[in-house]
Amino acid sequence: MATTRNSGDRTGGNNLKKTFTGTKTSTDHAAIYTGKVHKNEDVISDFAVLCSDGEHFLSMDKDGPRKGWTTFMGPGNFQVECGSNRSKADDTVMINAKNGNIDIVATNGKIRLQANDIELIAVGEDTAEGNITMKASENITGDSKKIIMNAVNLSRIASSGICEAIGNSGLTLYGNIISGVSDAVAVKDSKVGGQQYQRKQNQS
Repeated sequence: MATTRNSGDRTGGNNLKKTFTGTKTSTDHAAIYTGKVHKNEDVISDFAVLCSDGEHFLSMDKDGPRKGWTTFMGPGNFQVECGSNRSKADDTVMINAKNGNIDIVATNGKIRLQANDIELIAVGEDTAEGNITMKASENITGDSKKIIMNAVNLSRIASSGICEAIGNSGLTLYGNIISGVSDAVAVKDSKVGGQQYQRKQNQS
């Protein structure tokens, strides 16, 4: 096992990084660096581990365009397990992004969430925030014993195609005012109106 130092002999401009105190300890299995200058010479890593597979590494970067970054990469599975001596009510795993977004992406697979209960909570500082949005290129499917939804100001279900409301045991519709408008009012308005509403719903 050998220990070497980065020479600091870097050329090509004032913005390129160099260090005279970096170390490298390596075998045929892996290399451990302190003060590693990355290939593009724009970032120094405080601590890095590079395995025999080039896609398997850990890097804790200190400066440059990745200042303060911690990067793990591996060609196989990435597994985290903890909490064997914790209780059911404890918050055992925490991921907190103090600023910015958290992206969880499965480029060629599924994202599964499984638990006794799943809570989605959005808290915003003004009316532009505090939203939960779901989008799907095909279907959004729900299956449960009960589906209960409450809205303070507005509740809306709309479809550009077919919309059905079915209650095999019973169906109740209640409202302070109940209006029924068909597309026939587009040609001739009804006695109680409805043409303005029809035009609004068919705006492109």
